Amino acid sequence: MQGSCLCGAVRYEVTRLDSPIQHCACRTCRKAHSAAFNTAALVKHEHFKWLQGEASLKSYESSPGKLRYFCGTCGSQLVAQKAGRDTLVLRVASLDDDPGAAPQWRIWTSHQVPWLDYTAPIPSYPEWDPSHR
Repeated sequence: MQGSCLCGAVRYEVTRLDSPIQHCACRTCRKAHSAAFNTAALVKHEHFKWLQGEASLKSYESSPGKLRYFCGTCGSQLVAQKAGRDTLVLRVASLDDDPGAAPQWRIWTSHQVPWLDYTAPIPSYPEWDPSHR
């Protein structure tokens, strides 16, 4: 599987996911991704390879010992690394290919935003809503 940032400057390859996919609604993930939750999976270092743009990466230590890596041009978060661990936390939404698996659980639901309702019976559209201009 391959993945990339929004501008395409950074590209990577993952040969397999080493954990189930999960949604995390912790405050840090919400702020870092500007979203209601982050979707992630663990990947061992031997199953991950930068293909292009590694020198363009920037990092931010969001909590002690945890670095979040993102493209220095477009800001897309791609992976995180916790000190002393043999895995990366892959931002699954940055994959360009289907990982062939669906999220298995949600974590940090105690931090979940009150306006998020996974069961809301709201209209959905394959692209923009009909009123979009």
